[in-house]
Amino acid sequence: MNRKKALVVFSGGQDSTTCMFYAIAHYDEVELVTFNYGQRHSNEIEVAKSIAEEQGLKHHILDMSLLGQLSPNALTAHDMEITKEADEEMPNTFVPARNMLFLSFATALGYQIGAGTVITGVCETDYSGYPDCRDIFVKSMNVTANLAMDRNFVIETPLMWLDKKETWAMADDYGKLEYVREKTLTCYEGFIGDGCGECPACRLRNEGLNAYLNERD
Repeated sequence: MNRKKALVVFSGGQDSTTCMFYAIAHYDEVELVTFNYGQRHSNEIEVAKSIAEEQGLKHHILDMSLLGQLSPNALTAHDMEITKEADEEMPNTFVPARNMLFLSFATALGYQIGAGTVITGVCETDYSGYPDCRDIFVKSMNVTANLAMDRNFVIETPLMWLDKKETWAMADDYGKLEYVREKTLTCYEGFIGDGCGECPACRLRNEGLNAYLNERD
């Protein structure tokens, strides 16, 4: 297992693309893994493929379509409107066990390819109430993966304590702010770049960008 080799959980969105540039800056070898779980827009996979190709990185795409069969949610049930009702504990975009399964499969792939580090862009600061984005969950998965495979993996979360403004600042530190802004797909409606501007993902992303640009300028 190579501590200098990292595997990035990669969706082609703002956070995972920023993590990709973080990995390129800190590791000798970087590979990407994208999960096809029946997400709302299949062009998310195409965006991830395109970025991986442009960066010259080996890209694994794993079939996780079973996630869409487990429970109804707005990311896999394409006819479901994205909402967060006042009495809901979390948005209906929450996909139960998604990050638990993603990290299980990512560490298994890391075992296969000899990557000592798995990097994921989950964030507790702007985590929308998703329980599987919390630091305590990631640490527990790290322990579980190490015990399950008898390897000393490190699951690294560079964005865990950053808000969206600070995530944009990180991309800018690597000289990649415009690349992340123009090439990535965060929008729940499937629009690349600045997105639709209306969905929760776009609002969070664009508010962070505007706050960072106003502070920088």
